[in-house]
Amino acid sequence: MSGFNPERALTQVRREFGEHGGVCPSISRSSTFTVMDPDTMPEIFKGLRGPEKGGCFLYSRHFNPTLDVLARYLAAMEGAEFACCTASGMSAIACTILQLCHQGSHIVSSDTIYGGTHAFLAETLPQMGITCTFVDPADTVAFEAAIRPNSKVLYTEVQANPTLKVADIPALSRLAQARGLTLVVDNTFTPLVVSPIVLGADIVVYSMTKFINGASDLIAGAVCARRDFVNRLMDLHTGRVMLLGPVLDPRSAFDLLQRLPHLPLRMREHSRRTLALAQRLEAWGAPVQYPGLPRNTYHDRFESQANQGYGFGGMLTLDCQTTERASALMRQLQNEERFGYIAVSLGYFDTLMSCSGSSTSSEIPVEDHMKVGLSPGLLRISVGYTGDLDDRIAQMERAVKAVRLI
Repeated sequence: MSGFNPERALTQVRREFGEHGGVCPSISRSSTFTVMDPDTMPEIFKGLRGPEKGGCFLYSRHFNPTLDVLARYLAAMEGAEFACCTASGMSAIACTILQLCHQGSHIVSSDTIYGGTHAFLAETLPQMGITCTFVDPADTVAFEAAIRPNSKVLYTEVQANPTLKVADIPALSRLAQARGLTLVVDNTFTPLVVSPIVLGADIVVYSMTKFINGASDLIAGAVCARRDFVNRLMDLHTGRVMLLGPVLDPRSAFDLLQRLPHLPLRMREHSRRTLALAQRLEAWGAPVQYPGLPRNTYHDRFESQANQGYGFGGMLTLDCQTTERASALMRQLQNEERFGYIAVSLGYFDTLMSCSGSSTSSEIPVEDHMKVGLSPGLLRISVGYTGDLDDRIAQMERAVKAVRLI
């Protein structure tokens, strides 16, 4: 297991108090900021002044005080030098890739990733002259074999969405370093549980909409990296976040700041309940996949990369084989048992479930579904922490029996 303690890192970061001594940071909603001397303005545009260089702010699409506080907390949690916050997970991913690549560049990516990311890499980037080769996320040798002279980036998720295959982050880091590439890792499924930068990743991206937020009431993203890369993203002349403009609203940043302190408690409980449910499903003979189960193909790899004390995450899958059976199980769980909700997304305090092949992974070509392990009936379940756990297990047992999954 990793020796990094993200919870301790979070408590050691400098606290930011409200402008009148409030225990909560202030929300700075100004779109623009004044300077005391006109000579300061050109210095900001030249990069000589800024939030970290004299405390100078310019415009909230560039830097904002409330977002800066959240960025500092995220960087500490992730073991990164710096971070920036964006309006969505996809904007964090897109700006990162576009900052690293240009016309003629090549990317090697996991073939099992969030559908929106897959569509961006496979459909949008080729229109800009950037190509991508997709490989098995768990096969580092396949990543190496796919590298070309013009390759710039290795891209993966810690846990493949939705199959939960686990990438070998340290091995991919060594490969990236040896070949002069940048390793970008999406850690949306496992904040605190795994710390990719500590394991050797160069850049970590998040959809903070999910577990980091935890309430399914806002959209947000983040990029955690070295200070120089974040500064490149925010550069007034060439920065992709600055120029494309996916700025996070300060009020949303404030909400996220208020939820970060109890993220460790939430992740532990998500993991505890998911493991308990997976163990019971396994005992009943249900087709469950969860890295916390010792028989799982990726159990040892996940455990070796995880931070101690946070479990194995809050995601499991049930392979119902057909879309019809998956739909029947979801109807039973939501409408009869009140177990959770049929909805995309994840990381909510209530359980969310969806049939990935026909929803969040539908952007992956159908002919590639079986190749990447995406069964038509693969049910992705983000296990919540509401209700009595024994009652939830009983609800699941009745539902899987009702659809004859066991």
